[in-house]
This record gives sequence, C-alpha cells and structure tokens, in this order.
Amino acid sequence: MPLLIVGCFGITLFMKSSPAHRTALYPGTFDPMTLGHLDILKRASRLCDKLVVAVAINRSKNPLFALSERVEMVENVVAPFRERIDVEVLPFEGLLIHFVESVGANMIVRGLRAVSDFEYEFQMAGMNDRLNPDIETVFLMADPQYQTIASRLVKEIARLGGDVSQFVTPEVEIRLKDKYT
Repeated sequence: MPLLIVGCFGITLFMKSSPAHRTALYPGTFDPMTLGHLDILKRASRLCDKLVVAVAINRSKNPLFALSERVEMVENVVAPFRERIDVEVLPFEGLLIHFVESVGANMIVRGLRAVSDFEYEFQMAGMNDRLNPDIETVFLMADPQYQTIASRLVKEIARLGGDVSQFVTPEVEIRLKDKYT
C-alpha cells in the first residue's frame, strides 16, 4: 500500500522500498522546457544519485520543436548539474514504466501545479504501481512563482510576440523567437 505524505514542500507518494542507490527519472515533452520544469529538475536532483531526464515522443501532440531540438535544449539546461550528480538526457516513446525499467530507475518524479494535475498524476502513479510496485512516484509541488507556467501558454505568448523571458531560459527564449519570426 502506498504512503502519501503531504508537506510544505510537496506531496510524496512513497511505494514499498527505499533502495540505497536512487535513480530518478523525470519525464516530459519539454516543448519547450520552462523555468517550472527547471525548478522540478533542480529539486529532483537533490533526491537521487542519478537523474534521467526523459524527453517524450508523444504522437498525440504536435510539438513546436523537433525531438533533437528538445533533447539539445534539455542537455544545455542540465549541464551545470553534472558537476554534482550523474545526469542523463534520453528520448523515449512508449509506456513510461517500461522506459523506467529499461534505464534502471527506481523513482519517477512528477511536478504538480494544481489540484487538476494531482488527480491525473495520482491515477497514473497508481497504474504504474500496479505495473511495477518497486518503482516509486514522487510528486513535487511547483514553486508558487512557477505554478501558472505551461509550455503551451509560453508558446502562445511567444507566437503573439510577447515577452517570455520570465518563463524560460535565455536559450529557449531565443529559440522561440527564431521559430516565430
């Protein structure tokens, strides 16, 4: 039975085991990676020995950036983390739990912005637990300054000529401008 812990800094769903070596997997489309994603990534890096950032190929979405561009942007964002933690950026397609198993991760990290995120993510965590009860799911609450940031909204603001500098890194801001000019 999972244990749900609600605290000031997040909601955590702990599954059965607590292995000494923790490899966390942070999945997402990252189209583009926002400062909200970066915040979750920073905080997740403190919970594990190795962090795999899984850049999803989601055929139901029509990404603005090609997979190779998204992987490259994430690689650039995680570069500073490599001084203190083993970080790997990999593309993936298919069932998340299978990918988690294939890279040897024992933890899935998910960011939550609102109650609506929690309902969906809690259901997914439960399904993943049924598929592999040895994989933990950890929910990290978005920092309040990032709770309203969504990649789709950032793209819309950029498309309409708005300033996205408070939502993304300078590199991503330049790439968005290049896409929309």
